[in-house]
Amino acid sequence: MSIIVLGTVALDTVKTPFGKRRELLGGSAAHFSMAARLFTKVNLVAIVGRDFGQKHTSFLRSKGLNLNSLIVDKGKTFRWEGQYQGDLNSALTLNTQLGVLSVFKPRVSEEQRKIENIFLANVDPDIQEHLLAKMYSPKLVGLDSMNYWINTKRKELIKLLKSVDIYVANDQEARALSGETNLIKAAKGLCSLGPRMILIKKGEHGVLFYNKKFTFSLPAYPVEKVIDPTGAGDTFAGGFMGYLACARKISSCAIKKALAYGTVAASFNVEDFGLFRTSKLTRADLERRLAKFKDCFSF
Repeated sequence: MSIIVLGTVALDTVKTPFGKRRELLGGSAAHFSMAARLFTKVNLVAIVGRDFGQKHTSFLRSKGLNLNSLIVDKGKTFRWEGQYQGDLNSALTLNTQLGVLSVFKPRVSEEQRKIENIFLANVDPDIQEHLLAKMYSPKLVGLDSMNYWINTKRKELIKLLKSVDIYVANDQEARALSGETNLIKAAKGLCSLGPRMILIKKGEHGVLFYNKKFTFSLPAYPVEKVIDPTGAGDTFAGGFMGYLACARKISSCAIKKALAYGTVAASFNVEDFGLFRTSKLTRADLERRLAKFKDCFSF
């Protein structure tokens, strides 16, 4: 089974207490893909400018990603600059340049329209809807968003939620969209909007999963040194969706295992800047850390 991911491919400038890196390859779709590729074939749908550089394109292809739907348009690539301080749980956005993202209309091949596993990573809900409308017979659709779209395109986002199976949000976003402070109540409220599965990311405190049959929570993998959390949530989603895409049946057992894989994948992401750590990951690396994670619950 393969998966198609729509999102951003960006050039990020990031500052943390451990240093500053300029114009790192990043973006929601890129971070998602580094984890999902360990489980299944990944088709990446995004747009970049002519300033993107062949080295970045070659790098993504070297990781086995299908870039047939990566548009290279005249103009500049989407850029984000952020700074982390204190506990590194949230970033202060210093600068955002949309560039070619402002005119992005996804294009996919006839063959890609048949893909049944779809992840709509963080981007404008109108762009997400545009891609979903092109797909022939989706079986598993995941959606991520952010506070900016909740505040500026709430109506469009709520409409889109009726067409997806999984909604991924951090705790602040879940509270903002549901209007509930308690995360269980927030998850129930979000589920009533359409998705049958809700994933609420809680940063260093792990993840909460909710559907009408069961609720499940996992802590984060204990990482000794967090360098750069940029893209950790997208990496988590990549591990989660990547595993489900190749699972024979989406059962409670499969969901719990997918959550564990996503959690472990995200733990690698935060150990270095950008994609440096996750781009070198193998499935064997993931399995070894998953075994250590399981040991945390043995008593």
